[in-house]
Amino acid sequence: MQNWLYILLIVLVAYIVISVLLYFLQDYFLFKPEKLSKDFQFYYDNQEIEEYNIETRDGATINGLRFKAENPKGIVFYLKGNSKSIKGWGKFAVDFTRHGYDVIMVDYRGFGKSTGRRTQKAVKRDMQVVYNRLKEKVSEKYIVLYGRSMGSGFAAKLASMNNPRMLILDAPYYSLNKVAKKYIPFMPLSLLIKFPMPTHKWLKYVNCPIHIIHGTDDKLIPYKTSVKLSKIKPELTKLYTVIGGGHKNLNTFESYHKMLTEIITTRPQKVNLEGSSINVKHSSKRTNAKA
Repeated sequence: MQNWLYILLIVLVAYIVISVLLYFLQDYFLFKPEKLSKDFQFYYDNQEIEEYNIETRDGATINGLRFKAENPKGIVFYLKGNSKSIKGWGKFAVDFTRHGYDVIMVDYRGFGKSTGRRTQKAVKRDMQVVYNRLKEKVSEKYIVLYGRSMGSGFAAKLASMNNPRMLILDAPYYSLNKVAKKYIPFMPLSLLIKFPMPTHKWLKYVNCPIHIIHGTDDKLIPYKTSVKLSKIKPELTKLYTVIGGGHKNLNTFESYHKMLTEIITTRPQKVNLEGSSINVKHSSKRTNAKA
């Protein structure tokens, strides 16, 4: 009996130690920031850029870039993933500037030249500050929110609190709790995760068109996640499937660029269902045909 108690005690201590380590080290595992010196000079071939800094109320600095299009039709606020900095993510701005959209990218706290203590609440507040600055320049009907992976949650939150033209989610997650549970199902994640990022909850309050893009071979965030998310606001949502696409390579698929072009260049039109088969139901009863 004592041996069982001894083993149980060891397991309990190990469980507590792992929980504590997970709580304090999760920032290290969740974020992979690239630091940039204050005097770093951004440069992109064939792209006109403007660098800016925004001071937050708690003394942090949010660094960002504006990629300029000629005679812009609107602005894409691009919320990037959890790694590197806008130094590398900037190369994706061309997918929007070539269609006549300015692109705004910012580094989260602790990434690139941005500073400040990173918490879910602080980052959400920072992104709203940036969005407010955009609203001072243009009407919301010209603002497109694009969230990539980690950024999809923040983009969904912004869309739920504002009225942008549309929301585009690229490889989104249901919540980070769900993603983490896939790898450590035995831990009390609801108590430990500092960035739960409940995208599914925020989508319930989004009232603009929602476009979700996901690859069928995504090993990090399964494609079925987007199928599930698309059912939250089905009347506003369209799901785009990149056959064979993974988590980090959608931009290498021609189909992705066709989808993106369709999304940002096509104006939504109301479909006239009068005379369609929408109310026609198949009958399971066999009817005899008249001779």
